[in-house]
Amino acid sequence: MNIKTIGGALALLLGVVLLLNQGESFGPGKIFAYFWPSLFVMPVGLFFHWLYFSVLGRKGIGVLIPGGVLITAGIVCQIAMLFGNWEYMWPGFILAPAVGLFEFYWFGNRNKWLLIPINILTVLSLLFFAVFSFGALMGEMLKGQPYFAILLILGGAALLTLRRKAD
Repeated sequence: MNIKTIGGALALLLGVVLLLNQGESFGPGKIFAYFWPSLFVMPVGLFFHWLYFSVLGRKGIGVLIPGGVLITAGIVCQIAMLFGNWEYMWPGFILAPAVGLFEFYWFGNRNKWLLIPINILTVLSLLFFAVFSFGALMGEMLKGQPYFAILLILGGAALLTLRRKAD
């Protein structure tokens, strides 16, 4: 890593903190409060990847599993901390072991049986992401407006009456 990379990353993080504060007090406590996943969780995951790719010479494939889990969990936590949306980000913790296992599969001997838990965890996580995101979106759209509920009632009644006429 050169000095430009480190400086650019620090400037980026400082800009995000200043943007999030918007006039509030700024100090080390705020940095730790907002960026603890980037400071403590993701570096450990990156360490495991560095260990596999550089130090072990691609021989200790097992270190990629906790590496993938920690990086994914760190990204999920970082997004949730920055945007305050823990109630929508929790399915990312189901995705984390799938990412670690997928790295183990991809860089390992490609054991096809690993794809079963990888796919189950990925589909489950994406399903929960979709359901909770759609539910939140619909909740915001329908807040105080009964139009959609009336439309559903009329549509359901029309389907029921049309079906009876066709039978």
